Amino acid sequence: MIAFNKPFMIENELKYIQDAIRRGALCGDGFYTKQCHKLLESKIGCKKVLLTHSCTAALEMAAILLDLQAGDEVIMPSYTFVSTANAFVLRGAVPVFVDIREDTLNIDENLIESAITQKTKAIVCVHYAGVACEMDKILEIAKRHNLFVVEDAAQGVGSFYKGRPLGSIGDLGCFSFHETKNIISGEGGALVINNERFIERAEIIREKGTNRTQFFRGEVDKYTWVDIGSSFLPSDMVAAFLYSQLENMDKINAKRLDIWNQYNDFFRVFKSVKTPYIPAECKHNAHMYYVLFESLQQRSDFIEFMKQNEIFPVFHYVPLHSSPAGQKFGHT
Repeated sequence: MIAFNKPFMIENELKYIQDAIRRGALCGDGFYTKQCHKLLESKIGCKKVLLTHSCTAALEMAAILLDLQAGDEVIMPSYTFVSTANAFVLRGAVPVFVDIREDTLNIDENLIESAITQKTKAIVCVHYAGVACEMDKILEIAKRHNLFVVEDAAQGVGSFYKGRPLGSIGDLGCFSFHETKNIISGEGGALVINNERFIERAEIIREKGTNRTQFFRGEVDKYTWVDIGSSFLPSDMVAAFLYSQLENMDKINAKRLDIWNQYNDFFRVFKSVKTPYIPAECKHNAHMYYVLFESLQQRSDFIEFMKQNEIFPVFHYVPLHSSPAGQKFGHT
């Protein structure tokens, strides 16, 4: 049987978990969390990385950092996971759903500007399947209208746009290390901070609204409640597992790309299906291989055929603008 996803270990996961236990500190921001931060900051070239317990948590932190008020609007693609929208709805903001490009299935950068109003505060770009959005155009629009850019790079760890790592391009980036992603820790995520103005407050929000992080660095003589926040830290045991994965990121993504290319060599000869398009300026991480069919019946027949052969593909998102919550909380 070939399942849609199978969690895996690459090298030192169990060794590092045992070491974390021996160190006697399994709560957040321990030795392995700090190691993950250093490694990611080095690879990405960003101002700051903060591990979280999920990409959803990273998105929720991003929404708080943008200081959104009730009724503020945030532009995003409709074709995305619910966490992209939920994070901003929780702050009272309104998701404004924009259609996607037919080639990459990313937000159509040419439709963003017409969706901007006086209430717009940010653009959220989702790098679908680890393939970058057209970031130059999006950044240019954001600069012209004084908007923040948040990268939902849940699927984009190890992908690049014009040589720049995804997650390092907007004001904030969000990663996922869920077991269905390339680099995994079961559950897990990270907030990537590229705009220095957000660093101090991000540390506070992540620590339940306290200045605990500054206290442990010796910057304040006691820590106390100073802002809103929540418990966004992962256990250091989770970080230990993740650290082994991050050490082998290039090896993992290279293996996935080899498999991705095998799928592509097979499917691209069929005229009845549309295969992934990778723009020349994008280097992707082979997060997923997908095909688009001409009809729902064709897709259903394909899935059933594969299941009969013990291969279990899945279809992806229901567009958020057509969902009950999307119609209640957002608009197009």
